[in-house]
Amino acid sequence: MQGDFTAFLIGALAIMLLIAAIGDLRTREISNWLNGAIALLAIPFWWSVGLSFWPDMAIQIGIAAVIFLIFAGLFYLGAMGGGDVKMVAALALWLPAGAVLNLLVIMSIGGGVLTLVMLIRHRMKKSGEQLEIPYGVAIAFGGFWVLAEPFLNHFV
Repeated sequence: MQGDFTAFLIGALAIMLLIAAIGDLRTREISNWLNGAIALLAIPFWWSVGLSFWPDMAIQIGIAAVIFLIFAGLFYLGAMGGGDVKMVAALALWLPAGAVLNLLVIMSIGGGVLTLVMLIRHRMKKSGEQLEIPYGVAIAFGGFWVLAEPFLNHFV
């Protein structure tokens, strides 16, 4: 029964990541309610996978806080949107430390590819507007990658 609930929550997270990516592509915004839902659903997920209050849940919150602070710095520098900062921190609540590192690497590679594609498209259109990168797409891609990894690498 507990495994079914965990699978349901992971499925809900995947759907929310997809909604965030599509929304960011369309409007260049990730809504606060969606980031809040991702963050809040981490709590029943922790319970469903058997994390203890201390130190496991505290570690999850600490990792997410560090991620938030790092990406808030990028927001301050103008390199990231506020919704992106909140989304990556909310997603970090779901992942152990090693998976957060994997997320950051995959997200960075995906973001680099996305930026190149958007830059080429922007230059071809010869648009005078400022280029905005929907980085929520890269965050969602990294999230999907990390969520799928246990299923794809189950033979290792």
